Amino acid sequence: MRLSNKVALITGAGSGIGREAALLFAKEGAQIVVCDLNESAGKETVSQIATQNGEAVFVRADVSKAADTKAMIEAAEAAYGKLNVLFNNAGIFHPADGSVLETEEDVWDLTMNVNLKGVFLGCKYGIPALLRAGGGSIINTASFVAMVGAATSQSAYTASKGGVLSLTREIAVEFARQNIRVNALCPGPVETPLLAELMSDPARRQRRLVHIPPGRLAQAQEIANAALFLASDESSFVNGSTFLVDGGITAAYVTAE
Repeated sequence: MRLSNKVALITGAGSGIGREAALLFAKEGAQIVVCDLNESAGKETVSQIATQNGEAVFVRADVSKAADTKAMIEAAEAAYGKLNVLFNNAGIFHPADGSVLETEEDVWDLTMNVNLKGVFLGCKYGIPALLRAGGGSIINTASFVAMVGAATSQSAYTASKGGVLSLTREIAVEFARQNIRVNALCPGPVETPLLAELMSDPARRQRRLVHIPPGRLAQAQEIANAALFLASDESSFVNGSTFLVDGGITAAYVTAE
């Protein structure tokens, strides 16, 4: 029960990494605030937590909007009296996101608003709640693509995740002496709905798999396990880190045949 007596808010908890983290955190004793723009998906996560005798509430929130983000933090404190863990996990990958020569301004703006501004707003409104609770852990979902370049470009997504890394470091240093830890979780490609369309073409899938040392995509549960470590007191001296969970992609020059 590594999160016993803790309250954790997770954005993008209606599917993928967010849902797996919500289920895992609940098993480890946390009370969960499930946040998602998709109401039916978010409520399904709450239902699954209930079947394992966990405790959770759902809050519909668009993380790119200040009013929604402020309201989800207030809902966490109203439901459980405090907030100890903030997992800014919500993110998008737009199918029209490509080269800087091709990506339209509206695609760029939408991606930045959700992936980067959403983390900014989560921290802006979440940190005061963590301070009221005496401190806590913030986990911001970035990506391994913030560390490397790719010829299969996704310029807005990559730039947004690079911004998450820089913002995470800044906040981590600023609030370290107030008992708040902030870390960037950087997954490799994960078998989630977010990548389902991209990977539906066998050629495009293989184009990426060849660069992954284990020869497979990560499972959402594997990323959730890393998030659990960062959320727990076991990572009490881990702060401002670029926490890579990428199967060795960023360490590889040539992979095994």
